[in-house]
Amino acid sequence: MTLPLREMAVQVLGTADGREKTALSRRHAAAWFAARKAGKALELGHATPPDRPARPAKPELLDPRDVPRRRPGSPQGRIALLHAIAHIELNAVDLHWDIIARFPEIEMPPGFYDDWVKAADEESKHFNLVCDCLAELGSHYGALPAHAGMWRAAEDTAQDILGRLAVVPMVLEARGLDVTPGMITIFENAGLNSAVDALKTIYAEEVGHVAYGSKWFNFLCGRQGLDPQPVFLELVRRYFHSPLKPPFNEAKRAQAGLPPDFYWPLTEPPAAE
Repeated sequence: MTLPLREMAVQVLGTADGREKTALSRRHAAAWFAARKAGKALELGHATPPDRPARPAKPELLDPRDVPRRRPGSPQGRIALLHAIAHIELNAVDLHWDIIARFPEIEMPPGFYDDWVKAADEESKHFNLVCDCLAELGSHYGALPAHAGMWRAAEDTAQDILGRLAVVPMVLEARGLDVTPGMITIFENAGLNSAVDALKTIYAEEVGHVAYGSKWFNFLCGRQGLDPQPVFLELVRRYFHSPLKPPFNEAKRAQAGLPPDFYWPLTEPPAAE
């Protein structure tokens, strides 16, 4: 029997080991879409997500300022880069399941849940692809320290679904569209084809995740009679805490439904009143 969706989400959030978390995530996503394909009634259920997801004992989580910087041109630098990507992908799995469970008081169409289950499933695949690349290089997720600030966006927006959509898919994941082409070049130059293939998969699928954020942000603004662009700018300034940094991948951002007036005004702090 398929669990209600929010119970699935809380199970994933409560699983600490990265490989186990992503395996459960993918099983639950498959079960959800099998039930949807069979025409079963949408069963969301009731379950309270934890304030923070379960995490393995390693990696050690450090303040972003304390995470060691490594040159990506060196073998150890490339391992460090892949490790950082794996950490981002694992956090993304939790972020997507969290939005499914976090806001039960807000009624959303079925497509909202389908989109975030699909995104969580793809992020789970991404984590495992990158972990496989680390293994090829003699390393593993947890071998290096990682960024402790990844969950801050979730904590800051735990009571604000518009803020969550603005900051997570439309800022953090959109940043991935900007930087991934350069990372692909690094691994192409090193002849690491598995990493290149993994990053190309991530790059292609992250466009959809940003698009989901844009779609549902605009949907909720429309429901409330709000102009999305100024609302987005205000929310990002409230929750993101720093200006956005160009250059931007404007073509991919446009493909994901992010026009330039959503991000260029955020490249500088707002003028003091």
